[in-house]
Amino acid sequence: LYVRDRASSVTRPVKELKGFAPVRLAAGEKRTVTLEITPEQLGFHTIDLTWKVEPGAFDLLLGTSSRDEDLQKVVLLVT
Repeated sequence: LYVRDRASSVTRPVKELKGFAPVRLAAGEKRTVTLEITPEQLGFHTIDLTWKVEPGAFDLLLGTSSRDEDLQKVVLLVT
């Protein structure tokens, strides 16, 4: 699970790894995996070194690797 902050007051990474779960599946098998995103995982140190979660849109990127073509996107709005 990667997170991308669409707009931030400071430069942030394009993708930040925030969670993962190694799952082995047999061919054709499906399984539900739950990954929790907490407010702390969306925060960052501001220019004055305080920890902050800014409101706005975050992309949650889920997939089998970090390659863009392997990821599906869900938008999370933080108010």
